Amino acid sequence: MKVPFAPGRSPVNIRNTAYAMATTDGDSAEITMYGDIYEQRPIDWWTGEPATGSFILLDDFLADLKQVSGCKEITIRINSYGGDAGVSNTIHNRLRDLSRSGTKLTCIVDGYAMSGGSIIMCACDTVKVNPSSLIMIHKSLVGLWGGYNADDLRAAADQQDAWDKMQVEIYKRKTKISDTVLMHMMSDTTTMTGREAVDKGFADELLDGAEPLNIVASADGRTLFVRGRKCHLAPGMFAPDTIPTVTPEASAPVETNNPPDTTGNEGGNSMTLEELRAQYPDQVAQLEAEALARASATPPAAAGTTPTPAAAPDAVASADAASAVQAERERMQAIDAIAGVIDPAMVKEAKYGSTACSAEVLALRAVKAAAQSGQSFLTNMMKDFESSNSAQVSATPGENPNAQKKDVKDMTPEERLEDARAQVKAIFHGKDGK
Repeated sequence: MKVPFAPGRSPVNIRNTAYAMATTDGDSAEITMYGDIYEQRPIDWWTGEPATGSFILLDDFLADLKQVSGCKEITIRINSYGGDAGVSNTIHNRLRDLSRSGTKLTCIVDGYAMSGGSIIMCACDTVKVNPSSLIMIHKSLVGLWGGYNADDLRAAADQQDAWDKMQVEIYKRKTKISDTVLMHMMSDTTTMTGREAVDKGFADELLDGAEPLNIVASADGRTLFVRGRKCHLAPGMFAPDTIPTVTPEASAPVETNNPPDTTGNEGGNSMTLEELRAQYPDQVAQLEAEALARASATPPAAAGTTPTPAAAPDAVASADAASAVQAERERMQAIDAIAGVIDPAMVKEAKYGSTACSAEVLALRAVKAAAQSGQSFLTNMMKDFESSNSAQVSATPGENPNAQKKDVKDMTPEERLEDARAQVKAIFHGKDGK
């Protein structure tokens, strides 16, 4: 049966070389975006003619978008390597305006959502990805041609910083990841598979049989629901932002095999107990042993009172295992926040090596390494100075040329070393030692 269009609306069927827009029943529409994103069609460098290819051009796209802007639901299917960051930001903001007006936006990444394509993707309320989808984020790029002085280049760098901050604002709204971590991800040109994009919060749903989220947190972050069981965190501990939260209606204890409903826009990563055992076998075994020991060691009830039943061993073990994973995530994020100023080899060792450590310990290692490097430099310089016979060079500028100085060949070894040290000290601190 043919579905009638909403009153006052006409069918829309737009076909462009890089995108298409069509309404299905007057209230919902589908937009296909398969191309690179530009303000105007690029010019071929060699021929001077318009470049061939599939290009999503700003004015054309926004004009056609108005024809479906009245729909209650819009699904965007995207496959784009990106393009102009300014155009991508403009399209993103227009889509966000539709969302604020009540239009439900869903993005399906059919292939790639890279660079500017990821900016448009993040405008949607719900992002669905295939396991083989690829999402890439990076710092903005600029092409320079001509002559520039240092001031010009610094001004260009300041402008690029502003563009990068723009992208961070977009990604942060979607993922809830901190500015520092996002800047590091962009600086490293991070490419994610569909599953990794869901884990990091860039996407909300993995297509083709995605695993359900089995760990969620209460709205206040003080309680975890593990397979529907309520597990309180220790005093002072809170679930990290990457753990999805339950809706207020689902905050009550749940004693079923199904997890509570989630808000649908949380992102984050979750792991079942079996997955935790597979990835962290030693840690989980230790945590489970400790949890079982605590569960069996229930203190005797006072006279005239009713004994308090011990917590379910499975629930306690699951909560402790989840806490271990949370702590590991927080450790990795803290290391990422300082990784930009530390030797990459040290960062890798701190994360995954046999001497893995916290961000604080990594910072201390880096300071010690820098101090050791400086000391080694001075020691090697002294050796080079002594072996080069530089002490036999004439007096330094400013000395009295008539002043008598003991010949090096007449000095004892101790006097030669002292004289060499005095020469080095004069070079770095001046003749008066200051």
